[in-house]
Amino acid sequence: MLAIDPVLNERIARLGTLDTGLCNGDFLLTWEQSDTTIRFVLEAADVLERFVRAGVSTRVFDTGLGVSIFRDKSTRTRYAFRAACNLLGLATEELEESSSQISHGETVRETAAMIAFLTEVVGIRDDMFLGEGHEFMTEVAASVDESHRAGVLARRPAVVNLQCDLDHPTQSLADLRHLANVFGGLDALRGKRLAMTWAYSPSYGKPLSVPQGVVALMTRMGMHVTLAHPPGYELVDAPLDAAHRFATASGGSFRTTDSMTDAFTDADVVYPKSWAPLAVMRERTVLRRSGNRAGLAALEEHALATNARFKDWECTDELMGRTRYGRALYMHCLPADVSGVSCASGEVSRSVFERARLDTYREASYKPFIIAAILLVTRMRNAADALAELAADPRPRHPD
Repeated sequence: MLAIDPVLNERIARLGTLDTGLCNGDFLLTWEQSDTTIRFVLEAADVLERFVRAGVSTRVFDTGLGVSIFRDKSTRTRYAFRAACNLLGLATEELEESSSQISHGETVRETAAMIAFLTEVVGIRDDMFLGEGHEFMTEVAASVDESHRAGVLARRPAVVNLQCDLDHPTQSLADLRHLANVFGGLDALRGKRLAMTWAYSPSYGKPLSVPQGVVALMTRMGMHVTLAHPPGYELVDAPLDAAHRFATASGGSFRTTDSMTDAFTDADVVYPKSWAPLAVMRERTVLRRSGNRAGLAALEEHALATNARFKDWECTDELMGRTRYGRALYMHCLPADVSGVSCASGEVSRSVFERARLDTYREASYKPFIIAAILLVTRMRNAADALAELAADPRPRHPD
């Protein structure tokens, strides 16, 4: 007989008091979700991980499908989505657009309906082109909603953002769970200083969604967030406006600087991460839509030259020494561009990254549980009751 930690039952009971109202809804932009929803996802992710570590099965679905669409390369998010679906009992399928009827001109509206039969969730990663990813996700959501209301679909699947041009919710929520575990809970984050800084990369087109998601989420926890980047590497307005709004409401703060050293000074947490210049991302979308390959090649050459002007934006031992007690928590969404390892010059020195490497793996390890928690909150009206049933009659995940 599997033993259930009494703390687990307390956490599940607390989940039962959180009414998110998100059942049969979507999870697209973190800053559009309520504080209650954010708390539920974090708590449910913790419960699910505790079940796994106790060897308890968490299969709450007898049947159903989790469909993913990846329009960009992915390791962590791709397999985290599959693991999350499997954890809850869903089978998975990835839509390969080049081998589907999409390559013959099938519309988004039609594709969305076809992949939604007996599907519980559609996870989408579409992050490369500014102004397109979030728009595509909302179009898919509207399409499955239309088919469900017309009775074509027995159930309306949730659409979950696995990274778009604006936000990377599953990453920033995994980051937040990591912070809470390191510092002793969400309330312990209040007053902590986080530096979200640009860092040099030998590639030019990294999305803006990670820094945008981080500043918009961590400010609502009462943290003092500093965004640092060279001129030209600004972010889009919506998450910055959200960061200012959340900082005011939570008692935290949000500011920007053009100095990595300034951002690192007395920081409790540092998150050095490359992203593309805002103007480059906007121009790239225009050139792509017009099919201008020569223009895209010229833009890449120009952007790489611009990046190279800021090779000194690297997380080094010297910079880490300027942080609070010289021991700030280093964070990264991975893969990091590590100087002397994955590239000649990059975001972080080899010595800094090696000390933090296993911690970054731990940071990433929370993502499957975050995604599974999002599936619970979007698919079940009484997700806490389902978790309580698992605790009341725990079944082993596998025989010893």
